[in-house]
Amino acid sequence: MSARGAIENVLNRYSIAYDDNDMAEMADTFTEDAVMSMRIAGGDLIGPFEGKTAVMKLMTDSLASQTDQRRHVTTNMALRKETGDAATVSSYLTLISVENGKLTVLSTGRYEDELVREGDGAWRFTKRHLELDLPY
Repeated sequence: MSARGAIENVLNRYSIAYDDNDMAEMADTFTEDAVMSMRIAGGDLIGPFEGKTAVMKLMTDSLASQTDQRRHVTTNMALRKETGDAATVSSYLTLISVENGKLTVLSTGRYEDELVREGDGAWRFTKRHLELDLPY
């Protein structure tokens, strides 16, 4: 698999893992020292959440507060820089909710990611920032 294909696969594994409540799969997309942050509608910075444990607590707590089925749709992936074992990627998020037979687009946003290829050959997020256009 090309580096671009492997990196795109990480972005998609993260989204599917969240939607399927597969936290082990999601955890495997982050390095141990990963950092995540977000900003909603130009508000204050949320985070940074430093380390895989803190990032996964954010994800687990967020998922526990939801009653709907979410679909994180990641598109428009642009590989900004790739050096063989590090990459910078931008992509769009469309966040969809399905509940009570109704489908709702909750928000859109843009991810800015930094990934590294670790010793096992797997690409993982080392830094992930999300700018959401609307609160959800």
